[in-house]
Amino acid sequence: MTLSTPGPFTPEHALSTPALSTADPAGTVASGVEFDIDKFGPHFGAEIGGVDVASATDDEVRAIRAALIDYKVIVLRGQNLDDAAHIEFGRRLGDVTAGHPVWNSGDVPAEVYSLDSADHGFADVWHTDVTFMPRPPMGSILRPVVLPRCGGDTNWADAELAYRSLSQPIRELVDKLSAVHDGSREFGYYLKQRRGGHGNIWDGEEVTDLPPVTHPVVRVHPETGRKSLFVNPGFTSHIEGVSDAESRGILDLLYAHLTKPEHIVRHRWRLGDLVLWDNRNTLHYANRDYGGNRRVMHRITLRGDEPIGPRASWSLV
Repeated sequence: MTLSTPGPFTPEHALSTPALSTADPAGTVASGVEFDIDKFGPHFGAEIGGVDVASATDDEVRAIRAALIDYKVIVLRGQNLDDAAHIEFGRRLGDVTAGHPVWNSGDVPAEVYSLDSADHGFADVWHTDVTFMPRPPMGSILRPVVLPRCGGDTNWADAELAYRSLSQPIRELVDKLSAVHDGSREFGYYLKQRRGGHGNIWDGEEVTDLPPVTHPVVRVHPETGRKSLFVNPGFTSHIEGVSDAESRGILDLLYAHLTKPEHIVRHRWRLGDLVLWDNRNTLHYANRDYGGNRRVMHRITLRGDEPIGPRASWSLV
């Protein structure tokens, strides 16, 4: 059975229903089943024990997805998956996209994005996946294939918590702003020179260029209605409607705030790990601290929707 994602958030939902919450104080998630939960911190991130995703029931998959919404980053240990099983698990959670809009990962399925440190597969800048497309992924599922003996941890920042911990005047400012996201800085030359202008199929169309896109600086989560900061150093180029100096100042303030230690969790990888994260309200950063050792990670992504900001969401009321 393929599980579809819940319908989009609307203002009516915000007025009539509370934000989703499936976690209870005892550290379990109830959605027809219960899992043991080891929380990373008081606000987000958790390790789920006692589940094998390759043989998980539909109820267990629903519970994993519910936990993902609650905790934003979920770690599952001891998962013996190949690419096919990895993709199949993703399809049970949502619609699986191409591995990447433009990158050719070689001899792997089209749904897999292979990050190989031997081929410049680094992610050592804070970013949210593929925000340079009109519909960035809903979430990502990552597993290690080759790990260095030490190093190569991944960090996640909670953009929802970061928004909540801003002062009210700054929240009111950023609620009104939009930002431009530009993938050409990272992938434009590769698309033109190494792919000959022929990227992968994304949202039903071949990617042939990477025009900048505009997203709200504050995103309203389509399932919970909660707000989070939706800018990242990897792909956000500038704030619209302000001077270059003002844009740099605003973005520098937000990036410093997003990456405060109290907004971050860190994961040390083991072979057999599977990590899921909500791409709509987190950023991540992979430590490049393993020297000449090799690190290979395989990622699949789940189709997302067009980011909506506070003004757009409430204009529907």
